Amino acid sequence: MAAAAGLSPRLVVTPGRRSHSHGRRRMCCAAAAAAQGERKTTVRSKEGDAVELCRVVNGMWQVSGPSWGRYETPAAVDAMLRYADGGLSTFDMADISRTLLSPAAPPVPRRGVVRPARCSGGGGAAAVETAASGAKVCTVSNRGDSLAICRVLNGMWQTSGGWGRIDRDAAVDAMLAYADAGLSTFDMADHYGPAEDLYGLFINRVRRERPPELLEEIKGLTKWVPPPVKMTRSYVEDNINRSRKRMDVSALDMLQFHWWDYANPGYLDALKHITDLKEEGKIKTVALTNFDTDRLQIILENGIPIVSNQVQHSIVDMRPQRRMAELCQLTGVKLITYGTVMGGLLSEKFLDTNVSIPFAGPPLNTPSLQKYKRMVDAWGGWSLFQALLQTLKKVSLKHGVSISTVAVRYILNQTSVAGSMVGVRLGLSEHIKDTNAIFSLELDEEDMNSITEASNKGRNLMDIIGDCGDEYRA
Repeated sequence: MAAAAGLSPRLVVTPGRRSHSHGRRRMCCAAAAAAQGERKTTVRSKEGDAVELCRVVNGMWQVSGPSWGRYETPAAVDAMLRYADGGLSTFDMADISRTLLSPAAPPVPRRGVVRPARCSGGGGAAAVETAASGAKVCTVSNRGDSLAICRVLNGMWQTSGGWGRIDRDAAVDAMLAYADAGLSTFDMADHYGPAEDLYGLFINRVRRERPPELLEEIKGLTKWVPPPVKMTRSYVEDNINRSRKRMDVSALDMLQFHWWDYANPGYLDALKHITDLKEEGKIKTVALTNFDTDRLQIILENGIPIVSNQVQHSIVDMRPQRRMAELCQLTGVKLITYGTVMGGLLSEKFLDTNVSIPFAGPPLNTPSLQKYKRMVDAWGGWSLFQALLQTLKKVSLKHGVSISTVAVRYILNQTSVAGSMVGVRLGLSEHIKDTNAIFSLELDEEDMNSITEASNKGRNLMDIIGDCGDEYRA
């Protein structure tokens, strides 16, 4: 196909909302349409401004999200060159999908500049956008900030009460056992009872009793969940310093910020102070927890260097894949998920049981079991959940692993997920073997499709609860 002489490529950028003129995939079809008449036209304004365009325009809406498939930047640019060489030299795009024309351009316009997070198996392996099944480490990043985390995180909500009495020494011994087994990332919060204090005791033992290489691998992620009061610099700094002191670290590896009331815009003030504290070396990376898609977009546009958003995500609760994952794919923000095994409901223990009859099934005797049973009820009820467990059991038997291992692997395979939480009952029980089995498990297409089909039989929780985190703001 010969190029049209004298026709240089044109870029048509539509600001604001996405254009709904669908671009053609095949050059031959577009060229045939152009051949029916004049190939180019000139549009003019009343003021005399003019631009010459190809009459068949290459629409680039398809680069804006996962619905059309994943794009590789070099391959996409090569394809654009072929269109231009073929005389199809006008490209239409919007400011909300600037991910291909200039690899250095910010994917979120205005002030939010985000570099995509990349996952790898560690040890110098080549980093890729989506981690391979065996990858144990993922690096979440934004601009110059980055943090390598284990893709299965040890969740410490269970230290806050309601799961059994925690013995301090036994808990720290258990944390060392998880770290020695390669499960080296711990997630906690300022309100998880003694969680931050336990981490401080643990990290000091690592400093004294373990080699420096292990100390470097260990990461402590905490959350700050303030009341919606005025966010002054001194108030924010005092709370961050409290966590630093309890965890016995000079800088928090990651601070994940939660906000209760979107009607109060103080969350932006808090995040700007948090970013300033990061610049001063008191925090390494800034993250969110339980923020919805719209607020994440606003925060990024305000220049806050968010690396991740921690959200509820399981085979039952697929809300993060509805809107949030698309924004994350565009911006490079990653998801850290909790509730992925639903407090233990996604396990053999609850297969072929009926918890609606008193004493007929395992007791729902922890805060997490009670919470996620409500999610099951909203999604479709216990009978439908049993059908899901049967599907998961079939897959687990095929691979020789547990139902919970399959449940976590399925979520780790989802778009933009960097890591998933598995709760630890420190000193009371442990599941190191099952957790490490997640990294070697590879679900094939048949496995993924069967689980997706079972998940889709339930209700769409976006319609019932709302977007990520809305369950905390109902």
